[in-house]
Amino acid sequence: MRIEIIGAGAVGLLLASYFTEKKMDVFIVRKTSKQEMNLDFKYIRTNLDQSITTIQGKYISAVSNKADLIIVAVKYGQLHEVYASMEGVKTSIPVLFLQNGLAHYEEALALNMQHIAFCSIQFGAQKLSANHVAHKGKGVMKVAVAKGDSDKFAFLEKLSSIQLPIIFERDAELMLMEKALLNCFINPLTAILKVKNGQLISDNSTFLLLKSLYSEIIFTFPQFEKTFQFDQVVALCEQTAENKSSMLADRLANRRTEIDTIAGAVLKKAEQNNKKMPILQTLYLLVKAFEESGEKT
Repeated sequence: MRIEIIGAGAVGLLLASYFTEKKMDVFIVRKTSKQEMNLDFKYIRTNLDQSITTIQGKYISAVSNKADLIIVAVKYGQLHEVYASMEGVKTSIPVLFLQNGLAHYEEALALNMQHIAFCSIQFGAQKLSANHVAHKGKGVMKVAVAKGDSDKFAFLEKLSSIQLPIIFERDAELMLMEKALLNCFINPLTAILKVKNGQLISDNSTFLLLKSLYSEIIFTFPQFEKTFQFDQVVALCEQTAENKSSMLADRLANRRTEIDTIAGAVLKKAEQNNKKMPILQTLYLLVKAFEESGEKT
């Protein structure tokens, strides 16, 4: 099976390494020179147990019509460029989107691709250098098919492993919403406070803030009360205690964050229900404020 992964970020590299080990023919799509493409390219994965694995890598400069699966592993802000690059790709090739938040959901479904699935990443990944990625924080990779034939994605179950469990969900939008809600706890607060995930539950003040935010979310979206527990928030903080959230990493690197597609999208859902979320709104505006200030860390 040929898998083409758009994006050479932390998650893209991590998935490429595990799928290559499963004997998939994996290509990383990135802007690169002809000289780089012809190099004997290898990249390194630091595993959860701190052991090191070296993997043979392959670069291509654009997606092809040879793929059995295209995985889109860029951030939301880069998606429109990706959409344009896929205009000449066969519509029968299945596509899997890995973005955080909700803003990409309806956009992706509007594409003329026939088979579309979405992914919710529950594990951590950190890019240490151009060719070195670290697996940080144990967790599952959830996949839900939203358009087309689910059989086109069924082979992903065979790629599941102890290190990278892959499970299928039935409702893609619900899955993405649950992940967006989880991200609303960790990403804005860690970015504002400049702390690792674990400190959110080890400090009493932030722990109380998390509980208040949880109450606000359940009041706004009562349909999640049975399936979305506060224990999940605590467990995620514990599992990724030493991780820097993606939003914190963006702030430290002076990059624009994904606050709009995560907290912003949840706030829009609340507005559609004629409900207000003052705590989340405050966190959202604080993150937007330091983005707009162009601060240097």
